[in-house]
Amino acid sequence: MKAEDTLTIDLRNKSSIADYMVVSTGTSNRHVGSVADRVVKGLDEAGVSGVRVEGVPQCDWVLIDAGDVIVHVFRPEVRAFYSLEKMWTAPTTTGKRRAS
Repeated sequence: MKAEDTLTIDLRNKSSIADYMVVSTGTSNRHVGSVADRVVKGLDEAGVSGVRVEGVPQCDWVLIDAGDVIVHVFRPEVRAFYSLEKMWTAPTTTGKRRAS
């Protein structure tokens, strides 16, 4: 579907919401919707059930929750505004405190 700037982020050591997050960009609302439709169709063909989709009417940002994998398809301006990849690729802290 010619989505642009697709990035896969490993969440296994960062969050329990999913194992992976895929972030991608469509060039317009129509393109975002088409990419999202193709992802959902591919998941269905692969036998993935219980897929939830949000954001389809506007197609500025479509979120596809497939359980272990969450897919975000954005218009360029919306992706730049939310900058999810910055948030999820930042170094994690272990939560340990230094002794005083």
